[in-house]
Amino acid sequence: MKKLVLRAGLVAVLCAGIATVLVSAATAKPTKSYQVCVLLPDTKSSVRWVQFDAPDIAKALKAAGVTYSINNALNDPLKQKAQAQACLAAGATVVIETALDNGSAASIEKLFTSKGGHAIDYDRQVTGGSASVYVTFDGVAVGAAQANGVIAGMKAKGTYSKSATVAELWGGQTDQNAFWFKSGNDKVLNPLFKSGALKKGPQQFVPDWDATNAATIFNQMLVKTSNNIQGIIAANDNIAGAVVADLKAKHLKPIPLSGQDTTAQGVQNIISGWQSGTVYKFVPDEANAAAASAVALIKGQTPKTNGFRLNGKKKEPTLALPVKWITKSNYKQLFTQGWLKKSEVCIGAYAQYCK
Repeated sequence: MKKLVLRAGLVAVLCAGIATVLVSAATAKPTKSYQVCVLLPDTKSSVRWVQFDAPDIAKALKAAGVTYSINNALNDPLKQKAQAQACLAAGATVVIETALDNGSAASIEKLFTSKGGHAIDYDRQVTGGSASVYVTFDGVAVGAAQANGVIAGMKAKGTYSKSATVAELWGGQTDQNAFWFKSGNDKVLNPLFKSGALKKGPQQFVPDWDATNAATIFNQMLVKTSNNIQGIIAANDNIAGAVVADLKAKHLKPIPLSGQDTTAQGVQNIISGWQSGTVYKFVPDEANAAAASAVALIKGQTPKTNGFRLNGKKKEPTLALPVKWITKSNYKQLFTQGWLKKSEVCIGAYAQYCK
């Protein structure tokens, strides 16, 4: 499948356009009617929301003959709520929502469900929400892959020992996914910490998944440990990139490091030896599943699921999709599958690593 990749300039133009649409949507009388309202969170936590999720969901809904409105809140919960209200005014009965925080996200879902509509938790579970289904990648598997990838990297470097310190940079605390990923990290690492096979290092959530916040936090971790860290869990490639920048700034050598989202930067860090691997989540699968769920709900049918996740005391029907760990040995499949272009990764100083 050929992917739509937006260049930096186009992303900036798109974001500016989104902001303009949001203002008008919140104040002007809607001129179009929509069946499905798609609410995406931001452009900073990952490139995926603009480059992949938006076009992939649009493609799937269009193919199903469903009308839709796709919105990005630019990390503003109030803006996301205004987008939801505009969608409701335009007749939308199903919302596909990637939450910014549980409180506002739950209130958005209830705006739809209280009027007889339906909500879909997309990629991030809304604690206390009223969604009919949660469509996501297997978050526990993501965290386990990250931890196992770092351990493998430490063993390959000969640094795996009872004196080896593993630091952890988890995702944004307002994102329920960060806790699923952390639980996967914990599942692998906590028994090793408890047995003394590895040493538990500094651990912290990174507000908003923001690279600037991650750089500050990791720099503090280096100071706290006198640069004595042998492995690093980074919740995604954005955070991993901040770690790499800090290590280079301090003239330190690469340390086994995890990531997620298979971004061009993440793959560049992998092939150049600065990152051990990244979790590959093929977004078209998730986008297609969410679109299929929306179509099913519109038709009064039950969306496809393969289990459930606890949401408070409630069992939330869930479709959890598999993930894959990408390393220097298998990254080229990202090119053959159309996820990334070789020309995006193998450029400049990184071209030498792609031979």
